[in-house]
Amino acid sequence: MKVKNKTDYRKRRHLRLRNKVHGTAERPRMAAYISNRYIYVQIIDDNAQKTLCSVSSMGEKCTVETAKALGAKAAEAAKAKDVTQVVFDRGGFTFGSRLRALTDSAREAGLKL
Repeated sequence: MKVKNKTDYRKRRHLRLRNKVHGTAERPRMAAYISNRYIYVQIIDDNAQKTLCSVSSMGEKCTVETAKALGAKAAEAAKAKDVTQVVFDRGGFTFGSRLRALTDSAREAGLKL
């Protein structure tokens, strides 16, 4: 596969990560996706192929403060489903300020990554 643009690079990085990161019922996968406008987070059980819960920043700009609030929301939603430990899947995105803020706020809310 010839790489043509940044999207192709991200997809290839994500495929490499997915070979290593796998969610189970005891420790599901916390998948993050960042678009130009919004941030999406899903808690996924890969064995059962089900999304346990999801949160997004719809209606708010994609900033570091929004990512902090979204991390806390994701931790609350996971705790409502009796999930305390997750494996973080950054989706091929670089671990920059928004993803770092998301994970730090999820850790502060009590989720173990």
